[in-house]
Amino acid sequence: MSLSIANILAESSVRFADRTAVVLGDLKLTYAQLWAHSKQYAQVLRDRGVGPDDKVALLLPNTPHFPLAYFAVLSLGAVAVPVHALLKAEEIEYVLTDSGAKTLICAAPLLGEGAKGAELAGVPVLAVMDGGDASIERIDNLAFEVQPIAEVAPREPSDTAVILYTSGTTGKPKGAEISHLNVTMNVMVSAQHSFEIDETDVVLGCLPLFHTFGQTCCMNTAFYVGASVVMLPRFDGQQALELLVKEKCTIFMGVPTMYVGLVAAGKASADLRPQLKSALSGGAALPEAVLEEFEQVFGTKVLEGYGLTETSPVATFNQKGFEPKAGTVGKTIWGVEVEVAKAEVDERIELLPTGELGEIVVRGHNVFKGYLNKPEATAAAIVDGWFRTGDLGTKDEDGYVRIVDRKKDMVLRGGYNVYPRDVEDVLIRHEAVGQVAVIAVPDPKFGEEVAACVIKAEGAELTEDELIAWSKERLASYKYPRRVFFVDAFPLGPSGKVLKRELVAQYGAPQ
Repeated sequence: MSLSIANILAESSVRFADRTAVVLGDLKLTYAQLWAHSKQYAQVLRDRGVGPDDKVALLLPNTPHFPLAYFAVLSLGAVAVPVHALLKAEEIEYVLTDSGAKTLICAAPLLGEGAKGAELAGVPVLAVMDGGDASIERIDNLAFEVQPIAEVAPREPSDTAVILYTSGTTGKPKGAEISHLNVTMNVMVSAQHSFEIDETDVVLGCLPLFHTFGQTCCMNTAFYVGASVVMLPRFDGQQALELLVKEKCTIFMGVPTMYVGLVAAGKASADLRPQLKSALSGGAALPEAVLEEFEQVFGTKVLEGYGLTETSPVATFNQKGFEPKAGTVGKTIWGVEVEVAKAEVDERIELLPTGELGEIVVRGHNVFKGYLNKPEATAAAIVDGWFRTGDLGTKDEDGYVRIVDRKKDMVLRGGYNVYPRDVEDVLIRHEAVGQVAVIAVPDPKFGEEVAACVIKAEGAELTEDELIAWSKERLASYKYPRRVFFVDAFPLGPSGKVLKRELVAQYGAPQ
């Protein structure tokens, strides 16, 4: 049996040949054009010895170069290794070496000074876009000089299609091997059962395509149904709002920090109102206050989902056919099981009764193959056929899942468990709080203390004592933050998720 992600674009180039596939500024490419040029990219790679199972790293921004290179690699039966666009040279070299990449396709401005001639970490480099070392060959120019490949290389459903490097809470990032079946099923289920999306839709593609959320939910799902993707290389709330209106976007997909930025832009520009059919959120828990504000400002409900890189990514969603439930990430998607297990038991899975708090575990077609060359890490993550997410949550009697927090983010204060999200959901309702992240800091008396890192709302005045006093009135005595740090910005991961470990490293020194 043959199954390749490349056929998502190949099929749509026939079914929706003249429809616009991608938009970047004034540039518009139809499905037929995108696939034809991607096959030319593939021929350039083939001429350089790339074939089935070879790893090709992609260091590319949100421009049409990403899908061109991504589908070119997959059409050859090779494995795509997307690289976080903000990594430093040493971090890029680690991904190239760990994955065993045969070639790197890189946007010239992102290459920096780490390349020596036409190589980085001994890996040959092909560039796109202007800038950087002029001696490095440009795949986008070379593609015009070759004939496109004739057909997509056959792949088995279980073959590795993509290797996605996790952000790594401890130690070096791990390469998650995602199969053709993982992605294809996630795309088909999202399109047919979860999202309300079809060929008439226009999606704002501001999620980074090197990350699983942007890659599978936005790009691949949109391409599967023949929708158009409007690309935004770097997210900015005001620019995103203007694009939503200008390009008549019907679907917005984003992470919580993007929703916060979009709400702020909407409040500042009352004359700009997109006609959104739906807004989808994932990547991290979205505070209910932001959900409410978005609906007030734009008149559109935000539908939350849940998943991880290792679940390809969607595991649950507030999907069509079921009434959305605020504060939850919806129900399990078609063909997947999501349950709650005892968090303190590592060597086996012990499922808990309905409503009890524990670790979210996932089983189904979306669970990844394992971590590249890391059998011990894979064995720890996949137990009794279930993937252990590391997230704490509950599942109610109607099947709706609620994510409480990461196991590692929980604050243990004087023997009491404090879940940062519970505290954040309260603090974000203070009119002077723009964004908030709650972390644990060491404390000599209680072991750990609750601390809040706060970005003030624009133009707002707020002191540490004022926020502590306000929260004390609204939270249990063991929950309210005793320490407040005001910051200008949060460190963000590849999906826009706040990197709490970096906040802990900066503000977590004992007092």
